[in-house]
Amino acid sequence: MKPNRNDSGAYRKRTEDSLFRAIMALRDIHECRIFFKDLCSPAELQALVDRWKVVELLKDNISYRRINEITGVSVTTIGRVARCLVDGCGGYALALENSVSSHHGQKPGNS
Repeated sequence: MKPNRNDSGAYRKRTEDSLFRAIMALRDIHECRIFFKDLCSPAELQALVDRWKVVELLKDNISYRRINEITGVSVTTIGRVARCLVDGCGGYALALENSVSSHHGQKPGNS
């Protein structure tokens, strides 16, 4: 989506913050699933799911070619995700760490 050229940086930050607060207010995977199914087109949601799968496979040191075979994600996209893991804001690593620690205390059937 192209940004509105008239939007200030402060306005964009406020609107992003509003979205992120809404996501943080979701209580479980079911609520996340239905929110993201409403928020995203099927293709957008699949792209997010694919990128997250790429993150998990890169964490396991799987080669780009093998990741492409497993997921169908282009090598170019795999490279972009890998660059974000190394030179990004740290969000992927943080989410990986938090998801691993949250699985340890999870009750059966909550996935």
